[in-house]
Formats: sequence, C-alpha cells, structure tokens
Amino acid sequence: MAGGAARAPPGSEARLSLAAFLLGASVLALPLLTRAGLQGRTALALYVAGLNALLLLLYRPPRYQIAVRACFLGFVFGCGVLLSFSQSSWDHFGWYMCSLSLFHYSEYLVTAVNNPKSLSLDSFLLNHSLEYTVAALSSWIEFTLENLLWPELKQVTWLSTTGLLMVVFGECLRKAAMFTAGSNFNHVVQNEKSESHTLVTSGVYAWFRHPSYVGWFYWSIGTQVMLCNPICGVGYALTVWRFFRDRTEEEEISLIHFFGEEYLEYKKRVPTGLPFIKGVKVEL
Repeated sequence: MAGGAARAPPGSEARLSLAAFLLGASVLALPLLTRAGLQGRTALALYVAGLNALLLLLYRPPRYQIAVRACFLGFVFGCGVLLSFSQSSWDHFGWYMCSLSLFHYSEYLVTAVNNPKSLSLDSFLLNHSLEYTVAALSSWIEFTLENLLWPELKQVTWLSTTGLLMVVFGECLRKAAMFTAGSNFNHVVQNEKSESHTLVTSGVYAWFRHPSYVGWFYWSIGTQVMLCNPICGVGYALTVWRFFRDRTEEEEISLIHFFGEEYLEYKKRVPTGLPFIKGVKVEL
C-alpha cells in the first residue's frame, strides 16, 4: 500500500515498480539519440520530459508516486552505467550511482515481494533521515572536489574494486536476510509483537544475529572505498558503527521482550556480526 490508498492486487506494486525502473534505465539508449544528430543536453531534456509525460499518461496516484520513484532510480542506474564506461576520472562514480540506485530500488522490490503488508513509499528508503542525506551529499562533494584537484586520487582501481566487492557482499547479505526473515522483516524497529512474528534463526541468521545490519554496514563503507573518499571513508565507518550499535541494542530490547529465554539462548550462540558490537547487555 502507498499513500494510504486501497491495496492493489498482490504483486502489482512489484511489477509496476520493475516496469518503471526498466523504463528509467532505458536512458542507456541516449547515445543513439546523440548519434542521430541531437546535442547531448537537448537529447537528455527531451528524454526526461518524455519519460515524465509517459508516466503521467500511464499512472494515476498513488501508482504514479511509486512509478516516478522507481523510474528515477532506474534513470540514475542507467546514467551510472554510461558513466562507468566513459573512460574518465568519473567512471568509479558511475559504479557508485549504480550501487546506490540498486540498493534503494531493491529495498522496495524485495519488500513488495516478501512482505507486502509493510510496503509503503518509505520502503524505497529515499527519505531515510536527514543524517543519511547529509552523509550522501558530503560524499558527493568530497569526490567532486578531490577529483578536480587530484584526479589521480580517484583512479586507484584496486581500491575501488575492493569497495565494489564490499558493496556487492553487503547488498547480497542484506537481501538474503530480508528474504530469509520474510514477513518478520520490517524497516522500522517494532515495539509490539504481532501474531505472525516468529524468531528467525536459520539461513544467514545462523551466521549473524543482525545480517541485514551487517550487510548495510559493509555496503555503506564500501561505497566510500569505491569512491576513494578518505575523509568520508573514515566518517562513514565511525558514524554507521555508532548507528548500528544503538540500533542493535534498541532492537534487542524488543526481541528479548517478545521471545524471552528463546532469544537469550540465540544471543549466546550467535554473534551480531558487527565489529566490536555485542548487543544489549543483559543483567542476570
């Protein structure tokens, strides 16, 4: 459900968002327009205007709100692919654009498929928090300034490749956690136990107590390694570590309340997966 409207048939939001994402990613065909004689900026303006007109024609609220977000993320992904093959000092920023857009779109898509009851526009996580937005903007500014002043700093391919591997690992682990948890997964920490809420201890949850947090932790740091951003790399590592330390403790208080001894036994057996974070302390 999005915007409080009546729920569409099961799976329709997933199909709608996927179609819109692919439509936005069709920006990959933009070079064909420039080869046809159109100037780059003119072709891009016509393409964006045409996309929005098509979305307005095809969808009405609240489906338009879903489609325009998914289409935007597809557009960013397509632009990232084009930039990745630009053979310029911005090619690794293209990797980052692909990673960022796929992360946000897949958060919505997996929720739509896996736990549609909790689905909303917020599932894209585009409005996650002011701190998240500031962190993203800071990384873009750092990359741009350093790329203009010291472009060779942004061409350390082995370091960017390491960051890309961290991103892929983190993304796959987080999505595996979401699929394994099924309807038990929610983007918001739950303070009340629902009737269907069960303690998941299998799959990736047998490796880590908080695999979705572990995935996001390494994904976020990996984006800065990929960009070769020394300042934001350190800043992200410290900030996300502190965020997940507090988030883990908050969530485990609720889980102990929900499942009692069952969760305490699980907590003894399985680590959080986050470095130097043990979770909430329990007084015996």
